[in-house]
Amino acid sequence: MELLLATAIGAITATGVYLALRSRTFELVLGLTLISYAVNLFIFAMGRPVAGRAPILRDGVPTTLEHYTDPLPQALVLTAIVISFAMTAVLIVMALKLREVSGGDHVDGGDPSGDHPTDDDGGPKRGAP
Repeated sequence: MELLLATAIGAITATGVYLALRSRTFELVLGLTLISYAVNLFIFAMGRPVAGRAPILRDGVPTTLEHYTDPLPQALVLTAIVISFAMTAVLIVMALKLREVSGGDHVDGGDPSGDHPTDDDGGPKRGAP
């Protein structure tokens, strides 16, 4: 089971890094999201989740670590999910604004065909090389 989980985390991380290195903003957002999912899985796996053990104290069960699972990784992952959702929303808004301003969705704002971006009047765009 550990090998399967480690392989899944590695595959998700590799896919996320590959997408994050692409030149379009949508793929960048997807890559960063996949990396955050992989980190969440890693944190959760480090907490050694055990089936059948509660993360909170129960009546009639001794208060030793043998009978409970660690609730801290679960709380950290839940917090990370909320933060990554908010950051994904911010990144999508920034990507949409970049598309509106630059006319494309390339991370560097350039056109892969080699043409320089232009203003509506046909002249070179301010700040373009």
